[in-house]
Amino acid sequence: MGYLAARLGGRPVKLRTTAPLLVPLALLTGCTRSADDAGRWQPKPGVTWQWQLSGRVDTSVPASVYDIDGFDQSKATVGTLHGKGRKVICYLSTGAFEDWRPDAKKFPESVLGRGNGWEGERWLDIRRTDVLEPLMAARFDMCKDKGFDAVEPDNMDGYKNRTGFPLKAADQLRYNRLIARLAHDRGMSVGLKNDLDQIPQLVDDFDFAVNEQCAQYGECRDLKPFVKADKAVFHVEYELPTNRFCAQSRKLKLSSLEKKYELGVWRKAC
Repeated sequence: MGYLAARLGGRPVKLRTTAPLLVPLALLTGCTRSADDAGRWQPKPGVTWQWQLSGRVDTSVPASVYDIDGFDQSKATVGTLHGKGRKVICYLSTGAFEDWRPDAKKFPESVLGRGNGWEGERWLDIRRTDVLEPLMAARFDMCKDKGFDAVEPDNMDGYKNRTGFPLKAADQLRYNRLIARLAHDRGMSVGLKNDLDQIPQLVDDFDFAVNEQCAQYGECRDLKPFVKADKAVFHVEYELPTNRFCAQSRKLKLSSLEKKYELGVWRKAC
């Protein structure tokens, strides 16, 4: 969640080693591959995208990448987007509980902390990987089964918030790396959502970044390690018009949009 993470869930929101034979394929696909990431989608800086978490997904938007809700959207929708040549990201909340999700009853009270400011949501005790890992693994299996190419895990910076738990930076690093592994084990890419302070430690574990409002808060340069590593940064602003951030976004090679908080179809790209 960063400052005003926007999501929906059926309600209005708030808001390595490269084998010689693989080299030609990597050049043709525009991806760099290692023994660990061969075959996994590797989005490049500047790629166009659409982020839609509310309403019926408009599959006609001229964007190469779609980021849509993993629970709300069907395998058929993912297939339609693939048929149009799009890559599709599965939005999930991995650091906060949402009481309207179909698996909500599987989360024991012991891992539920303070509310995160939005109705029906509470921070999770990310130290309790014994409880959370199987729950998140099941969600990632759902994304894989629906055909998603990647996962956008939200609420990845609980340690910097009042969660009700004494979370430390080390707890967040451990949990975020677990989330990355769960995606990679299923052949999907994974993005680091916000969590700017830990980018230097996590850039190698994640395939791209998703950021909200770095321009508004003067933090976009903190995302440069991803671009330097030839990894996309999907960025959105809610309160600034494009003429206030697009020049910097182009210079930094960010994939930037102006969106409304409900994250519907409307977008204005740089």
